[in-house]
Amino acid sequence: MNPLQVAVGVVKNPEGKILISLRHADLHQGGLWEFPGGKIEEFETAEQALARELKEEINITVTTAIPLITIKHQYPDRLVQLNVFLVEQFSGEAKSLEGQLFKWVTPAELEHYAFPAANRPIITAARLPHHYAILDDADEALLLTNLQEILNRGVKLIQARLKTLPPVSVTKFIEQAYPLCQQQQAVLLMNSAVECPAEVDGVHLTSNHLMALRSSSGQALTKRPKWLAASCHNLEQLLHAQNIGVDFVVLAPVLATQTHPGAASLGWEQFADLVAKINLPVYALGGMTESNLTTARQSGGQGIAAIRAFLD
Repeated sequence: MNPLQVAVGVVKNPEGKILISLRHADLHQGGLWEFPGGKIEEFETAEQALARELKEEINITVTTAIPLITIKHQYPDRLVQLNVFLVEQFSGEAKSLEGQLFKWVTPAELEHYAFPAANRPIITAARLPHHYAILDDADEALLLTNLQEILNRGVKLIQARLKTLPPVSVTKFIEQAYPLCQQQQAVLLMNSAVECPAEVDGVHLTSNHLMALRSSSGQALTKRPKWLAASCHNLEQLLHAQNIGVDFVVLAPVLATQTHPGAASLGWEQFADLVAKINLPVYALGGMTESNLTTARQSGGQGIAAIRAFLD
């Protein structure tokens, strides 16, 4: 069965707030909040349908729409594919043209509204930035310096990958690092290779820990941190991450890296193919520089993850 193709816009204004609207009670999934958009007609591209729907629904003219995430979801009565775009450049003042209630909310506030089930990964993608910095402990003396440089660059999502430090040093560093991240409204995750009693915003699972993790019901985990991420290298790991309720993943290696120059890499075509098979935000990792961000997003990715790209 071919899915119903729908174009969806995550419309973000200059203040960083996102527009959501309330579905009419007599519609499919009525009474729930949604991101604006609508069905793609046979003669339209997804971008064309999005521009038409946003003009018809909320009176805005799309200037630029950038792919954010694609979701396939099976409802009891229909299969849908949501082709989701981030719309940060538009003209016109938003107003309801079809009688639906709408409002502007912060990304964090999206969690407090009832959306259709298919929208859950969209909410996560809308809350996540396009850069994911990995803070490596190759040189312990540079950890705080490197963290400060990453924060100074405006990166809002950081993983502490402290695999070689002794536990006491890990705890001491996080106790210094976490307040710095909070001051800059940055999210700090701890790599699962090291246990740390100090407070952070979540856990990034290694691929081995990901595959060893099973929820008792086989469904989403009931006990979990605020943010749960994972490292993946193949489709099996990606699907398992999705099945247990991971928020987002990194997929690697996309390109050749300095640390593993001879290792086989996925390349952008295979990266895009794998991303299309799951309903999760995916960061491209491996050989990434800032110049790869556009390619990563055009390939279906959330953005890029890197160790060196965010350090001079």
